[in-house]
Amino acid sequence: MILNDKQIKKLAEKEEMISPFVSESISKGISHGLNSFGYDLRCGSEFKIFTNIKGATADPKNFSEDNFITIKGEDSVLIPPNSFALASSLEYFKMPRNVTGLVTAKSTYARCGLGTPPTVLEAGWHGNLVLEFSNHTSNSIKLYANSGAAQILFFSGDQPEVSYSDRKGKYQGQVGITLAKSK
Repeated sequence: MILNDKQIKKLAEKEEMISPFVSESISKGISHGLNSFGYDLRCGSEFKIFTNIKGATADPKNFSEDNFITIKGEDSVLIPPNSFALASSLEYFKMPRNVTGLVTAKSTYARCGLGTPPTVLEAGWHGNLVLEFSNHTSNSIKLYANSGAAQILFFSGDQPEVSYSDRKGKYQGQVGITLAKSK
C-alpha cells in the first residue's frame, strides 16, 4: 500500500524515517518536502560529475574516483550532455522494517531532460541516499544544490523475514556520496 502524507509524517516524527523532515511542500525554486503521496528530497552541495578525462572504465566491481570530478560548495552544477552526476540527499533516512521507498524523478527536471533512475530504499536501510542524475540531452543541464531533486514514494507491507539491516547490506549507514562497491 502506498503511504499518504499523514502516514509519512507519523513515521518521520515517531520513527525518524526522514531527518530533517519538512512537513509541507515548500515551493521556493524547485519544491521540496511532504506531498500527498510522497516526499520531495533535496540534494546537498557536493557533486561527482562523470568524466572520461583519465580514460577510466566504469566497473561496478572496482569503481574508481577517477571516473568523476568532484565539485563542492557550489549553488549549482552543470551536468554535461549525455553524462551523469551523483549527489547525496540532505535528508537522512531510517527505513522501518515494513516500509520501502522508491525514488523517481521530479517533473521539473524530467521536463528538461534530466532523469533520476529509480532507486529503492529497502526496509531496514538507513543513511543518506546517493542520487543519480542522467542528462539525456545534447545540452548541459543545471542541477541546484539544497533544492528539490527527486521524489520518493513510500510503500508499506508485512514485515519481511530478512531486512536490509539483518543482512548487513554494504550501503548501510552511508553518509555523503558513496560510490558503487562490491562486497
